[in-house]
Amino acid sequence: MNSAYLYVRVSTDEQRKKGYSLPEQEERLLRHCEMNNIVVRGIYREDYSAKNFKRPAWQKLLAVLKARKNKQAENVLFIKWDRFSRNIEYAYQMLGLLRSF
Repeated sequence: MNSAYLYVRVSTDEQRKKGYSLPEQEERLLRHCEMNNIVVRGIYREDYSAKNFKRPAWQKLLAVLKARKNKQAENVLFIKWDRFSRNIEYAYQMLGLLRSF
């Protein structure tokens, strides 16, 4: 893994207060990347529910991934699975779409 896009998301005030604030997620991911020599290509921050993928920052990230001229594999990192999706069916569909890029 040489490079990655970081995706951080919260959807409630409670999540922000219990250690999943956007800055805290971002800091943890950046530390991980630094320790593992991973180049961060971009950071996408979201304050939106994960019930589906109709999220503004996620859509921007998808557009970037789809438009890449260098088709070398890229990675998307997030802290926990529920920061990516809360619906397993949609999550697997999205993983298929990401793999097609």
